[in-house]
Amino acid sequence: MTVTGGTTAAPARLTADDTPLDISRVPAREAAERELSEPMYHQNDPNLLQRSLDRLWEWVGDLFDAASGAAPGGVIGLVVVALLVIAAVAALWWRLGTPHRTPGTTGDSLFADGPRTARDHREAAARHAAAGRWNQAVQERTRAIVRALEERALLDPRPGRTADEAAAEASRSLPAHADDLRLAVRVFDDVTYGGRTADEPAYRRIEELDTVLERTRPTLGPAASAGTPA
Repeated sequence: MTVTGGTTAAPARLTADDTPLDISRVPAREAAERELSEPMYHQNDPNLLQRSLDRLWEWVGDLFDAASGAAPGGVIGLVVVALLVIAAVAALWWRLGTPHRTPGTTGDSLFADGPRTARDHREAAARHAAAGRWNQAVQERTRAIVRALEERALLDPRPGRTADEAAAEASRSLPAHADDLRLAVRVFDDVTYGGRTADEPAYRRIEELDTVLERTRPTLGPAASAGTPA
């Protein structure tokens, strides 16, 4: 059998009068397929992994070409759109902060390590601050604020209370500091549940709030609009 120009010619048989007799196409094709299936013809073929990778990259290239063609400005337009989407998501996350959580769940409890005094929490916060561990310092100073309000009977001691609940309850008797209390517990939530990192200015603001609240008398009647410094 002879292969010429990529086409396999079917072998011919001679009749008694030396006239070539062509073999039908089906047996010829089968003979050619058997011939070409020999291992010697496939020694340099890519393996299965290589063929799969080639097809994957072809698919990715086709997908990218289709997306870039649909976006204004081609590839550059596609990149710009992707960057704008990423920026919008980042800005939204930064603006909204951590997702809203159901108040009162055990995982959000402000005090997770048993009862300690406000002084204990302040001392722990000071140690963390001295070592530059601002996340832990923020957490302990916020706990000190809430514990001090409990010790002054401005908050009822309640297991499982969250930082948000404590700020909301304390704002009723200390309305002049309601915004500062909300900001303090927002920082506490961000570093405790949101995976963010506090810094020294954030800690110092909470430390100052703790000091101010210690000198502030609570509002006892509905007619008063703010706490009065002692």
